[in-house]
Amino acid sequence: MQKINPEFILIDLDGTLIDSVPDLAYCVDKTMKQVGLPVRGHKAVRNWVGNGVQRLVERALINSVEGMPDSKLMAKAYPVFLELYAINNAKYSSVYEGVFKGLDWLKSNGYRLGCVTNKAEEFTLPLLKNKGLFDYFEVVVSGDTCSKKKPHPMPLLHAAKQMKVEPENALMIGDSRSDVKAAQAAGFYIFCMTYGYNHGKDIRDYHPDAVMDSFMALPDYLESKA
Repeated sequence: MQKINPEFILIDLDGTLIDSVPDLAYCVDKTMKQVGLPVRGHKAVRNWVGNGVQRLVERALINSVEGMPDSKLMAKAYPVFLELYAINNAKYSSVYEGVFKGLDWLKSNGYRLGCVTNKAEEFTLPLLKNKGLFDYFEVVVSGDTCSKKKPHPMPLLHAAKQMKVEPENALMIGDSRSDVKAAQAAGFYIFCMTYGYNHGKDIRDYHPDAVMDSFMALPDYLESKA
C-alpha cells in the first residue's frame, strides 16, 4: 500500500503493545481454584482475551469462547478475579519486542499517539506506567471511559475528538477482529499485528489496511517526517 501520514495514531494495548496473558492467566487460574473449578492455563486464556476482563472471566468459567456462565457463579468469581488482578496486572506481562523502538520512531517523526483498550482504567493506567509506556500517549481511552467498548467505534471517535482530529485522518494499530471492526466503523485506517490475540484466527482474514509482524515495520507504511 502507499505510505500514509495520519494526524493521529491510536494504539491498542493487550496483544499489540503488551503481552498481558501471563498475568491474566495467573489470575484466572487462581480464581478458578477459589470457585472449585479446574485451572485453565495460558493457552486457553490466550484464546479468550480481547474483550475486557469481565468477558474473560465468563469464558473461563464455561471453558469456552462462546456462551455464558451461571449468573450466581459469575457473581462469586468476578470479584475474586478483580481483587487478584488489581495487584497482579503487571508482574508477569511484558512489552513486545520492537514496541519501544517503534514508538520512538513515531515520536521522532512527530506522530501524535493515543492508547485505546477494553481494559478498565484502574488496570490500564498502572500497567502503562509500570511498563514505561504511559508517557508516549497524549490520550488514553480505557474500557470504562465511554459507554461502549470496542468493537463499537465510540472509543475511537472519542479519542479523535479529544485530539481534534477527523477520523479519516487517524490510524489505529491493533491485533484483533474487534480492532478492525471498530476502526472501520469509525472511519480510521487500521494496521494489525500478527502476534496478538484474535481467538486463534488469522488477522488477515478481516482485511485490515496493513499487517505487520513488528512495530519495527512501521516505516514501511508511514511517511517519515524527519
